Amino acid sequence: MIVEILITLLIIFLVYASCNIRSNIYLKVFCKKQTEDKIVAITFDDGPDPVQTPKVLQVLKEQQIPACFFCIGHKVEENEELIRQIINEGHLIGNHSFTHTNHFPLYSLSRMKKDLQACQFALERVTSQKIKLFRPPFGVTNPTIAKAVRILGYTPVGWNIRTLDTLQPSKEKVLKRIQKRLRPGSIILLHDRMPDSDLLLKEILNLIKEQGYTVVRLDSML
Repeated sequence: MIVEILITLLIIFLVYASCNIRSNIYLKVFCKKQTEDKIVAITFDDGPDPVQTPKVLQVLKEQQIPACFFCIGHKVEENEELIRQIINEGHLIGNHSFTHTNHFPLYSLSRMKKDLQACQFALERVTSQKIKLFRPPFGVTNPTIAKAVRILGYTPVGWNIRTLDTLQPSKEKVLKRIQKRLRPGSIILLHDRMPDSDLLLKEILNLIKEQGYTVVRLDSML
């Protein structure tokens, strides 16, 4: 019985260590800036999306808000102009893996490095910039991912506010979730590929402003 309990506890610990990007057990990930200044960073995952990303960029441009887009490598070739637009309008771009498959955390070190480098090279070819910011797919970390990140010299970035926008909750639920977790130095996770992501972004920016916060570019926090 004791052995079974210990095994169960070990499994729970390992799952927590892998799935909670803020655990910092396998890999120290930047998830929030320690500051008393009321600043916050906006980040987007899984793009670029040819339909929704331009709408999101328009909102950001209208309100003069900077953001960071963690892009999937296999989407680069068909969206090169969109990626250049992201850079030209003053935003950051990060590596979100090339394949972004459910199997990514299970890759061997060699395969994982090739995947991450494929995304890095695709983005650098289009942007002519060094891409060193990295966000692991699904926010999962493990010893292999940690080793690949160290070898490749990436800066891993997480979040402290997960909006759960991919589950498509009501805007009210998302806003309530953000308001409850909003702290100085927060990093907010969104997905520009989601339907009406631009409309949700408008509501979030209004909330941030109402709460007295200023949106800054992610690299100014690092």
